Amino acid sequence: MAEFPFHLDGVDGAARTGRLVTPRGVIRTPAFMPVGTAATVKGLLVDQVRETGADIILGNTYHLMLRPTAERVKRLGGLHRFMRWDGPILTDSGGFQVFSLAGLRTMKEEGVTFRSHLDGSKHHLSPERSIEIQADLLGSDIVMQLDECTPHPATHDQAATSLRLSARWGVRSKAAFGDRETQALFGIVQGSTYPDLRRESAERLLETGFDGYAIGGLAVGEGRAAMLETIEATEPLLPRNRPRYLMGVGKPIDLVEAVARGVDMFDCVLPTRSGRHGQAWSDKGPINLKNARFQEDDTPLDPSLACPASSQYAKAYLHHLVRAEELLGQVLLSWHNVAYYQDLMARMRGAIAAGTFGEFARIFRAGLRES
Repeated sequence: MAEFPFHLDGVDGAARTGRLVTPRGVIRTPAFMPVGTAATVKGLLVDQVRETGADIILGNTYHLMLRPTAERVKRLGGLHRFMRWDGPILTDSGGFQVFSLAGLRTMKEEGVTFRSHLDGSKHHLSPERSIEIQADLLGSDIVMQLDECTPHPATHDQAATSLRLSARWGVRSKAAFGDRETQALFGIVQGSTYPDLRRESAERLLETGFDGYAIGGLAVGEGRAAMLETIEATEPLLPRNRPRYLMGVGKPIDLVEAVARGVDMFDCVLPTRSGRHGQAWSDKGPINLKNARFQEDDTPLDPSLACPASSQYAKAYLHHLVRAEELLGQVLLSWHNVAYYQDLMARMRGAIAAGTFGEFARIFRAGLRES
């Protein structure tokens, strides 16, 4: 497998700041990866995403294999060329989206057979096929093993069966991945909210050996307290010299709390999804631009940010765009949210390096209107 050097530059308690060095660029950690589900971070040009400070973005295997198809992306030069992003790309395995299909899928040892949500066509996704799509056809830099996302709530027996299937799929994923010098493979820890099962999952993955380790199966309804307890139980099991990635999380407070518990990488659709629904994020919590109180508010969302959407447009104008259902409102709020998330990560990196992360987290928690 690839050796993407991971350098720890600072540690403050469990919080870490560092650099994951890839052939396409350095990923500064803690890092937030904007989600480019269908080869686009919704509503934004790649130049806008890059200018927010994002080092890496995420692509979605499930959606791209269905449309425009991974084979077509390959013929057109791979995902980087297709969407004009020259930095690192991490692709998920497709497992979570297939998991969410419920009645449209059948899970077996060989893999999962499912019907497309687009046209009902039948597809099969195995660990080997997932690796082929991500590594060979899309050309992603960081490839995720195929796993089964354990549902919540799950009994201990259900979670155990699920994590063991994921572990076996992890072995097959690594065998299919082989030796690649310019791409990395991450394993995914499952086990629901059961500490003993998280330990078993981590031990199995460490025995297989991966370039990085993700914490999966969270933010699926278990609640923040249970999520944080599970992160606390899992983090000590993972190697210090490999990046740790919390999948599908989350709100700004979730990022702060997870960084405090040793997580290095994140992704979530929330910044752009919130933007499309008239919501901007801030240190004080979400700002609902649909609210009438912004009708004549001539102040910007955040004058401290370099992003034009944050510092150059009045809340009154954004309120007008949102209420009028103008596309520009969705674009500006999505742009601001991605920029805000990147700024938050940069501030956390700075606080860890300075040895003041504990105070940073305390002030952040205290300033929230709602979480």
